[in-house]
Amino acid sequence: MVNLSRFFSGVAGVSRLLRAGIAVAAVALLAACASPITAKVTSFNSWPANAAGATYSFAPSTAKPSELEQAAYEGYVGAELQRIGLKQAAPGQTGRFLVDVTASGTTRNRTYLQPIYDHNWIWYPPYRDRNGNVFQGYWGPDPWGPRWVGDRQVTRTVQVGRLQVRLLDTQIGGQAKAKPVFESTAVYEGDNEDLPDLVPYLARAALDGFPGQNGGVRVVTFDPSTGQLVRK
Repeated sequence: MVNLSRFFSGVAGVSRLLRAGIAVAAVALLAACASPITAKVTSFNSWPANAAGATYSFAPSTAKPSELEQAAYEGYVGAELQRIGLKQAAPGQTGRFLVDVTASGTTRNRTYLQPIYDHNWIWYPPYRDRNGNVFQGYWGPDPWGPRWVGDRQVTRTVQVGRLQVRLLDTQIGGQAKAKPVFESTAVYEGDNEDLPDLVPYLARAALDGFPGQNGGVRVVTFDPSTGQLVRK
């Protein structure tokens, strides 16, 4: 005699586990989409003590993207410079500090180890209880859950966004040979981020804590939903 209640309870248990697995996968996908935007920043400076309230202007360069694209990137950097107390020189005039902004986007292959899990289904054999009732066997998930069986090497292509900001002091060496007094490079490496979308974050990261420690390397993180810098 087959105990149908046991059979259907086993099926229901499998269904619950499948639904739970789908829910976990969905949560993981949403978490991946909402992952923080992180930039690694390297800065060097010899910032003059009398620079408060000084003016700046952007240095011309031929190694730049289109004029409109470059102007947008310089606008993001200029907003951060004004936030720290510098002032943009009047049109047609050269500020004390020449600002050089260079943005670039590339791709890179990264190799890493990905864990492999075996999702076993096992056979629960039929059995007879002491009253002579026969319980039908069925297939069900391993009660111990997925089991790690090793790692495999995976290569994926990641987006790399890079922004370098340099400030040169025309009071040292004149306009032709202005001396660099600040240099900061912010680099993002991750998935599905285009350079124009990244530069506002990279500009903030490059100038966060200005002028900062000479030779310092730090990681700056932004909340993807609010765009706000995450302070730890």
